[in-house]
Amino acid sequence: QVQLVETGGGLVQAGASLTLSCAASGRAFTTWTMGWFRQAPGKEREFVARILWTGGSSRYADSVKGRFTVSIDSAKNTVYLQMNSLKPEDTAVYYCAADHWTANWGEPRSIDYWGQGTQVTVSS
Repeated sequence: QVQLVETGGGLVQAGASLTLSCAASGRAFTTWTMGWFRQAPGKEREFVARILWTGGSSRYADSVKGRFTVSIDSAKNTVYLQMNSLKPEDTAVYYCAADHWTANWGEPRSIDYWGQGTQVTVSS
């Protein structure tokens, strides 16, 4: 049974940095794609970043490109999201996601496995 557990959210001021972690367990993820989505109040869940478990082919939403970095430590079965230069519009619940790669991987409906979410709040 796949389990994804996020940690690292919190309340920060604009311009600050945070690192989210996602501990993955329950199977071998070698051929899977891991990533992050977020959902702000009153809005739909949206894609943030993804990376292959092997560490390649990272992709980002335009809104976070150049500020966020997704990475994997396969020895620790952990996926990270380093968030720099945070803005108030980054405020959301951030969810770790995992599934086999498909052309629709960036769409929430294509993802079978989710973490419980961690709140990130950026004050102005």
